Amino acid sequence: MTDVRVGSSTNGLAPVSVAERSLGAGAWQWAGLATVALAAVAADQVTKHVVTKTLALDESLHVAGPLSIHHVQNSGIAFGLFSSRTAAVIVLTGIAVVWMLVFFARSGARHPVLPVALGLVIGGSMSNLLDRVRLGYVTDLLDLRYWPAVNLADSFIVIGVGVLLVALLAAEREPRRARHVRDAAARP
Repeated sequence: MTDVRVGSSTNGLAPVSVAERSLGAGAWQWAGLATVALAAVAADQVTKHVVTKTLALDESLHVAGPLSIHHVQNSGIAFGLFSSRTAAVIVLTGIAVVWMLVFFARSGARHPVLPVALGLVIGGSMSNLLDRVRLGYVTDLLDLRYWPAVNLADSFIVIGVGVLLVALLAAEREPRRARHVRDAAARP
């Protein structure tokens, strides 16, 4: 006589239960990511275009307090690092964007803010990448006097990473919800 218990299977290779929800990005997550990324690229490109047409290189316009609009060219990344390595920065940025897209394809439904956060990071990265490929540098414009000048793309990247970190911390503090699991044998 064979002893079969509830939740067990006579075939050791057959799964006993299967999670119902896929974590991969669906159409709505992709639409959200694309919308945010394209808006970030458009906003960044428009501001850079306005600054390059309005201010001469190294010219600045005081806005308020420590904030100025300062026309600066940066061939490197944050804080001018790797300024003589534009080709390497282009390749690394391209690899990072592809990795983020693959991650999103596999995990886009994991958290509701993921399309927005990654959309900001990807949009900012793509806008700066576009400038580096097209011009060999990015235009920085937001100058807080005691901090190196940045552009909107840089700000979008920082905000996107910040949103991701807050979402991760919030997810760690929430009690885990029970997942609905069905018995594989009950599946049609």
